[in-house]
Amino acid sequence: MARLENKICLISGGASGLGEAMVRLFREEGAEVYLGDIDAARGEAIAEDCGAIFLPLDVSEEDQWVAAVERIEKDRGRLDVVVNNAGILGTGPLETIDVARWDRLFAVNVTGVMLGCKHGGMLMQRNPGGSSGSIINISSNAGILATAADCGYSATKGAVRLMTKSIAINFARRGLSIRCNSVHPGPTDTPIFEPWRSNEKASAQLDATLREMVPLGRLGQPREIAHMALYLASDDSSFSTGSEFVVDGGGTSALAGM
Repeated sequence: MARLENKICLISGGASGLGEAMVRLFREEGAEVYLGDIDAARGEAIAEDCGAIFLPLDVSEEDQWVAAVERIEKDRGRLDVVVNNAGILGTGPLETIDVARWDRLFAVNVTGVMLGCKHGGMLMQRNPGGSSGSIINISSNAGILATAADCGYSATKGAVRLMTKSIAINFARRGLSIRCNSVHPGPTDTPIFEPWRSNEKASAQLDATLREMVPLGRLGQPREIAHMALYLASDDSSFSTGSEFVVDGGGTSALAGM
């Protein structure tokens, strides 16, 4: 229960869903955790409850990344793990896409990840003694197999997948001991689906639709995704970089309609 003992970690989008599960699990495993989120009230409450440190962080704003990383460097002098978890759902069918929503989707899901890699990676390069670092980018199985109903979401998550590989190769070929991997969850039981749960019937229909996407026949639990992030944050994954780790109940292994 101490796989992350003494590691300094920054988790974006840590105030709910997958991010909250990661914050709590990383704390249980001995990490010092900085929780970044736009929801200050909930973020501060979670941080106080589990002993993390809350930082205000809109991942699409570079100055907020700069401030967060400067705070961590001032407090701890290094950064061992960045989890780029913050993300939003897509814009819906092609014919109804609003360009402002499209731009916001890419600002959060793609630019936000890039900024986390950029500023987290630069601090990792300043770690005393050249100690190693791990960057974990939360993508989706929709970044591997496209979703027919939402080209925007698939586009952003596919971008995260290949950006991760490019960054990993760049670091490795420069001799930097910073790993970069992506995690690809399937449908998971988090608050991100709440807008589609307006009543009991709508919630049941949503759950049935999501379960059809998962051969195991159920939604994933945030803690299950968090355990994959834990592996990548720990030294157990020291030979893994530029790779994609799928946690989707078999969804990407099944042919549609089979």
